[in-house]
Amino acid sequence: MATTSLGGGGGGGGDSSVGVGPKIEWNEGKRRFETEDKKAYLEYSLRDDGKVMDLVHTYVPPSKRGLGLASHLCVAAFNHAKSHSLSVIPSCSYISVSLSLSLFSSFFSFRFPLSSFVSDF
Repeated sequence: MATTSLGGGGGGGGDSSVGVGPKIEWNEGKRRFETEDKKAYLEYSLRDDGKVMDLVHTYVPPSKRGLGLASHLCVAAFNHAKSHSLSVIPSCSYISVSLSLSLFSSFFSFRFPLSSFVSDF
């Protein structure tokens, strides 16, 4: 089972870990991206002769929720797809909704800054 590290280390305490995400590994044999402890993961399948990566499921155990792990897994998967010239299908509902919200947010923050909706009192 070969794995490839895709992220920075999150351990170590102190200020050196501020802004550094968890270590995410690509587990090619299991077709998933996973945290170093393998408890949180994003599963994918390959389609169209390996040219399309279908992101089908993310899982983060209850004890690790709220830490942004699912987001880090998504970033690793999208970076992997980009570096391997793969198209992506976001079948997983978390990924699909997150991607939609990200695009929606970036569109409106670009077109209509919040300050244009807020009046001075």
